[in-house]
Amino acid sequence: MSTGESASENAENPKGSKGSKGPKKAPEPSGVDLARVALRAAKEQARARGDAARQKKQARRGGGLRSGARADGRDPMALGAAINRLINERGWETPAAVGGVMGRWPQIVGEDLAKHCVPQKYDEDERVLSVQCDSTAWATQLRLLAPTLVARLNEDLGHGTVRLLKVNGPGGPARRYGPLRAPGSTGPGDTYG
Repeated sequence: MSTGESASENAENPKGSKGSKGPKKAPEPSGVDLARVALRAAKEQARARGDAARQKKQARRGGGLRSGARADGRDPMALGAAINRLINERGWETPAAVGGVMGRWPQIVGEDLAKHCVPQKYDEDERVLSVQCDSTAWATQLRLLAPTLVARLNEDLGHGTVRLLKVNGPGGPARRYGPLRAPGSTGPGDTYG
């Protein structure tokens, strides 16, 4: 009989007799089991020390951490995933969403209105979307539709993204500064107020 077997029998039967039915106690780890536990703990500690030393050594060499078989943050990623990560890290979700609306303007407002009114810029602080129209009639039409368009834009972008739609009419002709300019006048722009 080996020492491991006799130790387990003695743990089960404290008096050493095989016939007595005393209360069963959990077997205490024997010398071999204690050695296995100690060896496992020593290996884990050595592995942790080795990993830390290897990382320090690679950092000193300027190599940093080396890539392994598993994916980590240093691995190449798809362009779309990289752009989404950049947008989230920088907090550009709202401007990017509004930029998407500017690209989908005809689907949001309709083809007829999109032919005559074009979004110009979005002020994130004021939450104002500026729209340029090609005639005063279309500018008036868009001003009448502004509450409906703001509701539709907020439905698409999220509540409160666009607070106001600023409608601009057509601009006047380009100002020309020629040799016959009267002192104190602003040129032909005086009549376009």
